[in-house]
Amino acid sequence: MHRKNTGKVVQYALLVLFFVILIGPLLWQLTLAFKGKGDDIYAVPPYVFPKDPTFDNFIEAFNRIPVLKYFGNSLIVAAISVCGNVVGSTLAGYALARLKFWGKRIVVLMIFSAMLIPGETLLISQFIIVKNFGLQNTLLGAALPGLCSAMNVLLMMNAFSAIPMELEEAAKVDGANVWQRFFNVCLPQVKGTMTVVTIFAFVGAWNDFLWPLIILGDDSVYTLTVGLNRLKNQFVSDPRLIAAGTVIALVPIIIFFLIFQRYFFKGVEEGGIKG
Repeated sequence: MHRKNTGKVVQYALLVLFFVILIGPLLWQLTLAFKGKGDDIYAVPPYVFPKDPTFDNFIEAFNRIPVLKYFGNSLIVAAISVCGNVVGSTLAGYALARLKFWGKRIVVLMIFSAMLIPGETLLISQFIIVKNFGLQNTLLGAALPGLCSAMNVLLMMNAFSAIPMELEEAAKVDGANVWQRFFNVCLPQVKGTMTVVTIFAFVGAWNDFLWPLIILGDDSVYTLTVGLNRLKNQFVSDPRLIAAGTVIALVPIIIFFLIFQRYFFKGVEEGGIKG
């Protein structure tokens, strides 16, 4: 009995530790954004909740940089990335999982290999390609490298592989062609995975900082993450404004996830094929 209680104490202690590690910095950043001039952000010991709460930091951030303009640019880049990943990874995943063609194993191996290569090592070649296409300083150029993720292709391939072949064979007997089997038989079974791909693509494109920083040199096409970096350059002495900027960038991700979480968890629950 004593050993069982000790095990529970250790489990709860680990949960609290992981909570502090994962949520602590986010909570600190959130409360810092609302701290006013009367709050000592360097106090020892530090305190979390503001004594002088204010929205002035957010107002100042909106006044200093065109947040809405950058917000719109990020939405465009994220929308391009989501469309490319959902369409591209779904078609590629279906082809790799269900179709028979020469060299399929080589293609799968190349996709796995692409996941092992650090993205930073490809930045120079990506920049040269995008520049040669005349897409430097464009939102399409910012979205192009993340247009179809290898991870998302593998996710869709596994999702299509889990569908029993008997369903497609029955549809084939009824006269359905490849596209009819794809849209009417297979696609409805992988909606949950498509939602996961959508969330991954949106969050990845929205949070991307390094590539847009490299490819976008014109202030008018800055994404939100790159544009908010100007707060750091101008107000490095006031961490409250920087914290307000990060909270502004975080809000759309939270809203996006809240909208799609119902479909995400529903897709996970209904992931099994029903007889």
